[in-house]
Amino acid sequence: MGLFARRRNSASPRQPGAELTEELRAQLSPDFEAVGEALAAGTSSVNACWVVGRTQAELGSSLGESLEGLRATTQLVVARDPLFDESHALSLAWSESVLGYLHGLSCADPLTGLSTHAHIRERIAELYRNAVADAIGANSVSRSHALVITDAGEVLLDPVSTARRMTLLGQAARTVFSGSETIGQVGHKVVVVTPRNDALPERVSLLRRMVVRQAERVWIEGLPGTDASAVSLLDELARA
Repeated sequence: MGLFARRRNSASPRQPGAELTEELRAQLSPDFEAVGEALAAGTSSVNACWVVGRTQAELGSSLGESLEGLRATTQLVVARDPLFDESHALSLAWSESVLGYLHGLSCADPLTGLSTHAHIRERIAELYRNAVADAIGANSVSRSHALVITDAGEVLLDPVSTARRMTLLGQAARTVFSGSETIGQVGHKVVVVTPRNDALPERVSLLRRMVVRQAERVWIEGLPGTDASAVSLLDELARA
């Protein structure tokens, strides 16, 4: 079933600054009403398109259906096709929402192949559980393991370009840490969960030299004494 169940009539489009009449509102899909209101008022509809894109993805609508719904709305309200910024905002929001859903289903990011934030959390939680089970105490994790963080630096608006940068940084990390280490993505950072040993500083130095042109910073982050604190640390890394 299409996004617009009602048949459009031949009513004239609204002039900028006007409000949607009840007759015109009745012809709009409820999902696109906010876009229609912005168009009728003559204000930017980009933010409304962004919200609609995420909502449509969460409802299971395809990108094609969502773009057709946007086109039907702009044609009905202002008698034109969507502008580039409107279509771009909707498409980008739809894509990010779908990718977020896929990340939740998979242990690996579908674009970069890196372990997801959730998978890194689980790997670290496993370290703490094993330490408790072995009766050596959770505090031992901070002595036995660490995180190596590669910060991609400035955030790119284009998700494809961002994914490409993260993929290259991930490949460099895999070259240096080629054993059983968990290598994943947290926000715009590549995170390696690695054992602490004498070779770690030398490996980090090598990684730093390899990514000097692509990354803003590479450093060793110690793990805290509890699993809960480690979760907070990862969340902070994702936000920073």
